[in-house]
Amino acid sequence: MKTAIKVAAALSAGVLALSACSSEASGGDSSETIHLSAFSVMEAANEPVFKDFEGTDAGEGVSFEPSYGASGDQSRAVVAGSPADVVHYSLETDVTRLVKEGLVAEDWKDNATNGIATSSVVVFVVRKGNPENIQTWDDLVKPGVEVITPNPGSSGSARWNILAAWAHATGGADDEAAGSAFLTKLLKNTIALPSSGREATTAFTDGSGDVLLSYENEAILAKQSGADVDYIVPPDTLLIQNPAAVTTDAGDAAKAFLEFITGPEAQADYAASGFRPVIDDVDIPEVEGANDPSDPFPAPETLYTIDDNFNGWGEAADKYFGDGQEGNPLGIITKLQQDLGKEGDE
Repeated sequence: MKTAIKVAAALSAGVLALSACSSEASGGDSSETIHLSAFSVMEAANEPVFKDFEGTDAGEGVSFEPSYGASGDQSRAVVAGSPADVVHYSLETDVTRLVKEGLVAEDWKDNATNGIATSSVVVFVVRKGNPENIQTWDDLVKPGVEVITPNPGSSGSARWNILAAWAHATGGADDEAAGSAFLTKLLKNTIALPSSGREATTAFTDGSGDVLLSYENEAILAKQSGADVDYIVPPDTLLIQNPAAVTTDAGDAAKAFLEFITGPEAQADYAASGFRPVIDDVDIPEVEGANDPSDPFPAPETLYTIDDNFNGWGEAADKYFGDGQEGNPLGIITKLQQDLGKEGDE
C-alpha cells in the first residue's frame, strides 16, 4: 500500500513538473493540489483558512482537495491508499499510525506547537434554555438524562469526551474503580453513539437526547449555523489537542500550509470557528455563537490534560480503548462498552 502511494505521488509529481514546464513556457503560474485528510469537525473551519493561504505567496496557484470523516477512519483510509499531503486529526494516535507505516516522518512533532494545530475543550451541548439544568458531569448520570456522544471505536472526539468524564470521576488521578463506576452510569444513559463528532451533532440537533458531549468549537459552530441549542463549559474538563502533519511525499506547498495553519492568521480564523488558539499573540475576534462573543474562551476551574493525567496517548489509547486484536487485551472503556451492549450505532 505504501508502494502504491509512492507510485501515485511520483506520477503526481511528474504531472506537476510537466505543468510547471508548460506554465513557464507560456508565462503562466504553476499550480499544485494539496490533498488534506482531516477529522469531520474541521470541514467548515477550514474554508477561510484555505482562502487565506491561497492569498499568500506560498499559496499562489494552490488548490485543495479535502477529505473529512471520523478521525480513526480517515487515518486508516490513508494507510489503505487514500491520497494525503497533510493530515489533521483528532488524536495523536491517528498520526502515529501513519508514522508506523512510514507515511509520516518520526520527527513530525518537532516544531513550535509540538505537532498540535487546533485545540478545544469538552463541553455539554444542551437544549435552548437548558431545561434539564445540566451544569456538571454528575448531572449527566442522573436517572432519565439522555446522552449522545460519538463512538470511541471510530471517533477521536468520543475518546476526548470519555476521558474527560473519566478525569472528572477520578479527579485526574489513577483510580480505575471510580472511573469505571462513573463511566458505567454515563454509558447506561447514552442513547446513541454515532460514528463521528459531526454525526453526533446532527443527531442531537435533529432532536435526539437531552445533552451532547462535544468539542466547544462544535457547539459554537452549531449555534453559528442556527441550531436552537446552548452549551455549558463544565467546571472541570479536558483540553483537546488536535495534531497535524505532512506526509513523507508531500510537496513544498503542503509543508508551507502546515506551517501556515499554526500561524497567527490561520489561528485567528480557527478561533472565529470556535477553536482555542495553540499559540500566543493571536488577535481573537468576537466569536459569534460563543456564550460571550467578546470573551469566547473562558478558563475552566480545572483543566485536565492527556499528558499530565493520562501519561499521553501512547499509553492511554491501549489502556482505555484497546480493541483486543492480535492478542492484546481489551481497553477499559472498550470492555465497558461491550459489557453494556454500547458498541456504537449501526
